[in-house]
Amino acid sequence: MALYSDVVMDHFRNPRNVGVLEDADGVGEVGNAKCGDIMKIYLKIDGDRIQDVRFETFGCGSAIASSSMATELIKGKPLSEALTLTNRAVAEALDGLPAHKLHCSVLAEEAIKAAIQDYYERNGIPYDAALFPQESSHGHDHCCCASETEAC
Repeated sequence: MALYSDVVMDHFRNPRNVGVLEDADGVGEVGNAKCGDIMKIYLKIDGDRIQDVRFETFGCGSAIASSSMATELIKGKPLSEALTLTNRAVAEALDGLPAHKLHCSVLAEEAIKAAIQDYYERNGIPYDAALFPQESSHGHDHCCCASETEAC
């Protein structure tokens, strides 16, 4: 059995929504210090809907595929729906990720939430802070690798 699904390989080889939105309404950047993955999500919002989304990811194939899939899953959706996107949904849409790569889908979820939170803060829109990861938990000091010494 292959380590990665055909869907993961497709999103790695042909990532969707790559690049920068210069006039982004919200930007979220998260990283994982132990694994070295960094994701940046840019949102263009019209009303309450995600009109466009782009990403920049520095990381492994799973990180790139997770970023690509996550952007596909939220594009055109209302912010309230994008906020319900979970790392599990990203991994399932990719037809699974190896256990030691699940942190990539977690980063994708956190980057989207960070971008939406940035949009709310830029525009003075009140929000429930419980919907967003805490500043210190944006993946900076956690890793879902099988062991502390295993490379992600």
